[in-house]
Amino acid sequence: MTDKEFALGDIVEMKKQHPCGENRWKIIRMGMDVRIKCLGCQHSVMLPRKDFSKKMKRILEKAPLS
Repeated sequence: MTDKEFALGDIVEMKKQHPCGENRWKIIRMGMDVRIKCLGCQHSVMLPRKDFSKKMKRILEKAPLS
């Protein structure tokens, strides 16, 4: 199994959309858990990294390098 390479600030698409109708999320915290924020309603959710990797569909935008 290949790990998906994601980083802080990336915009990702999840397999299931949020109840508000949006399916774009921004990674705002990484560690043992990953916190993502819905770009539709600004609600944030924290998931264990393993669960996040399973539920993430693809990376839509990479974070700008600074």
